[in-house]
Amino acid sequence: MSILNIRQVCPLARIGLQRIATVDFSTTSAPVPKEKVEISQVVHNRNPRNLERLRIAWKPQGYHLEAPGRSYWHKLVLTSSSRFISAKVVHFTGKVVVEASTNEWCIKKHLYNTKDVSAYQNLAKVIARRCLEFGLIEMESDFKDVDPETKVGKFAKIIEEEGITLSEPKRYLPAYPFHQTRPEKPWAVTED
Repeated sequence: MSILNIRQVCPLARIGLQRIATVDFSTTSAPVPKEKVEISQVVHNRNPRNLERLRIAWKPQGYHLEAPGRSYWHKLVLTSSSRFISAKVVHFTGKVVVEASTNEWCIKKHLYNTKDVSAYQNLAKVIARRCLEFGLIEMESDFKDVDPETKVGKFAKIIEEEGITLSEPKRYLPAYPFHQTRPEKPWAVTED
């Protein structure tokens, strides 16, 4: 397709063509001296979980009479259907952050049964790996106090063995001048 045909098809292509025409390809790719490199003085953190990791993000309180409670940033939810089990990490806004299920072909092909104890254990390893890759190491769950000999208990045990903590730290609240104690700031690094 020639340049004229592109301009007729897409009028916005002119902008891209003008940019290509103004680029000077005759320069060599020599390294830039350090004196000419400008370092930005402003840092924009685009990590949406940064305030949650610092423990200063808003955490919903929920209502007193709610059974599972709603005071969390991320929550691990384990659901079981008639044929499959699935685990997902849900943000307090309701969005699913990480998800894994024995219905996925890549997990199902390695399992004999999609609902037995080994399925729970393998699903725990998969969801823990995905959480670690995503950067989630702390989350709430409703099955912390279950019997360790059950399927769900073994699921929770493997999640913790993989490096995920099944509880979130308390939200940091700044101390007022009339408070007697001052809590340690979560971003302060103390050397032992």
